Amino acid sequence: MKHERFDPTVFVATGPRTAVLLPCKDEEAAIGATVAAFRAALPDAVVYVFDNGSTDRTAEAARAAGAVVRTEPRPGKGNVVRRMFADVEADIYVLADGDLTYDAAAAPAMIEKLRAERLDMVVGTRRHSDAAAYRPGHRLGNRLLTGLVQRIFGRRFEDMLSGYRIFSRRFVKTFPAMSHGFEIETELTIHALQMRVPAGEVATEYAARPKNSASKLSTYRDAIRILRTIGLLAKEEKPMEVFGALTLALGLPSVALFLSVFLEFLRTGLVERFPTLIVSVGGLGLAVMCFGCALILDSLARSRREARYALYLQHPAPQ
Repeated sequence: MKHERFDPTVFVATGPRTAVLLPCKDEEAAIGATVAAFRAALPDAVVYVFDNGSTDRTAEAARAAGAVVRTEPRPGKGNVVRRMFADVEADIYVLADGDLTYDAAAAPAMIEKLRAERLDMVVGTRRHSDAAAYRPGHRLGNRLLTGLVQRIFGRRFEDMLSGYRIFSRRFVKTFPAMSHGFEIETELTIHALQMRVPAGEVATEYAARPKNSASKLSTYRDAIRILRTIGLLAKEEKPMEVFGALTLALGLPSVALFLSVFLEFLRTGLVERFPTLIVSVGGLGLAVMCFGCALILDSLARSRREARYALYLQHPAPQ
């Protein structure tokens, strides 16, 4: 199969190609209106709907509204976004949901911000006037998870879990996309923070789902998955901090135990607590191993970041 290649001369001559990406599963009640809204807001864009195993007429409704419909059989939003980023060729990518909750009319302003400031990602920070649109439990969970990412990776985004984002081509084509489900937004955010790409935020209205449209989000299950993703990415991207903390957690108590046995030996000339001595020496050994792992993994993480950044620089900046 012949792959389409990016031609900078086409970009200059005809302007940037814009693609709207809508991952969907069982969104028959909302997808038609969502596609129509984005086609009205971005008349020159191509709207792609990737059907993720719907059991209703999502694909037919999207096609009737004027979208290009494709399928991704592997379940999970992360798998769909991975397929979208791999298959769709454009210069500017608009990622949203197919449930009519994100304000399509805000997309031109978000794209203009990306182009004017030459950014690689613009996040639509959610604002709502309808309490039913964004439940208090979800808002609290978002604040807690966003705060955790801010503490580990740096403070930059207010709404880490927003699914409304604008991307440059070079971001999309260098993003690894390893997540399977709703933790994809966490991976997108942490990737942007670790790569230190230029990014921004725009406040956007967040609306309630239409009737007969059900959310696929499982509050507790997906929160656990997001926490797991944060932990895995912290281990991969910041091994010195993670294994350094383990070194201190193992080393400090072990040193305290060893000193207590050693001082007792100096006072009495006897080692009366052999189990304590064995535990302290074992803990010190584990602490040294953790520190060694931190040094090795930190070098590997730096090499991976340098390789990703070299690939990122091969793509032109947003014009």
